[in-house]
Amino acid sequence: MNELRNVIIQRHFTEQTPGSVLYRCGNTVVLCTASLENKVPDWMAGKGKGWITAEYNMLPGSTSPRKSRERSGKVDGRTTEIQRLIGRSFRAVADLQKLGERSLTIDCDVLQADGGTRTAAITGGFIALVDAVNSAFLGVPSELYPLRSSVAAVSVGIVDGSPSLDLDYARDVRADVDMNVVMTGGGKFIEIQGTGEESTFDDDELAALLKLAKSGISQLTQLQKQSLGAEWPWL
Repeated sequence: MNELRNVIIQRHFTEQTPGSVLYRCGNTVVLCTASLENKVPDWMAGKGKGWITAEYNMLPGSTSPRKSRERSGKVDGRTTEIQRLIGRSFRAVADLQKLGERSLTIDCDVLQADGGTRTAAITGGFIALVDAVNSAFLGVPSELYPLRSSVAAVSVGIVDGSPSLDLDYARDVRADVDMNVVMTGGGKFIEIQGTGEESTFDDDELAALLKLAKSGISQLTQLQKQSLGAEWPWL
């Protein structure tokens, strides 16, 4: 109940983008790619700042039964909410001024879903983001590097009356409380999404869930660091 599922990280999974990671967390598999462009959206042009955004999608074969493919212009509310969460999480640890007039887009495509797809997208997507940033900024002085910290995310919940870490689908559907927590590698919160599922939770239960999430994110940060190796920006 207090352990992460097995995590496997494969960097440079594809060749067409500077950052690409196949991220496996238990039976959840997400392909994260990061693209860098030397331009910004029209509404940001001339401000000397960059932009980071994300797109998220669950492919038809990621679930059983098959999930219908989202057609152009018909993105559902859940997808929109998760995309915004991922983008906010990455921008929270970025200095857009230092990025300059460049845009980073992180695409997170769920190949197989078994709970925790949004948290897997953030944790794996950050590694792809670093690779894309390093394609333009590797070796610059630390004061010019546009990422201030790392970011990872994990799910926690109360299942059968006990706090539980990194919920798969079977535990998620049984959870009385379901929570997604996003934090920096330095231990600061970026976002907390917590919901009682036909239930409530008190201060002590909230504290226990946050303590469990912090422990899980600390472990995930170490896995990110190991994956990036010498290219980890905060040696």
